[in-house]
Amino acid sequence: MKSPPSIKVLVIDEDRGRAALLEQSLRDQGYEVLARLDNTDLLAERVEELHPDMIIIDLDSPSRDVLENMALLNDRSPRPVVMFAEQGDSDTITQAIRSGVSAYVVDGLEYSRITSILDAAAARFREFQALRRELVEARTELADRKLIEKAKGLVMKRHKCPEDEAFKAMRRMAMDQQKPLAEIARNIIAVMEII
Repeated sequence: MKSPPSIKVLVIDEDRGRAALLEQSLRDQGYEVLARLDNTDLLAERVEELHPDMIIIDLDSPSRDVLENMALLNDRSPRPVVMFAEQGDSDTITQAIRSGVSAYVVDGLEYSRITSILDAAAARFREFQALRRELVEARTELADRKLIEKAKGLVMKRHKCPEDEAFKAMRRMAMDQQKPLAEIARNIIAVMEII
């Protein structure tokens, strides 16, 4: 029976002793530790270089710089992020989650629970990414509909034709040119604005 591929992890912890224990625990549980960083400076660049599947951050309390680096990472190269911290006030947790942290665990790290915590963070990350894609698709579809409606209105005005005739003409043009209707709408709007 083939064993599942190991999950590549990037560890961030300024405390070398604590980091060594975490790394060993991860390796014992089948994770591949790619590297350990002392801080989150240039985190997005390091992630693009190393391509970890997951990031684990162990610290006392996330600073503003840590959260800004997490937000930058989340925009550029999102990954599941698990943050273990000593402080757990609701504002800090909210800011961490908004910055892209998938799981925020307070009161330190229990090595016996690490696999379940990482699994939960990965599942939450996948769910969030699916929702994010759906939101982008919905916004794109809405923007396309607005373009199509605007172009249809311009065609109706220019050719003094009813709505259904203008829409059929645009659809026919899209099929003839083998282009999406939204692209045809953009072209119509661009041409009409010049005229």
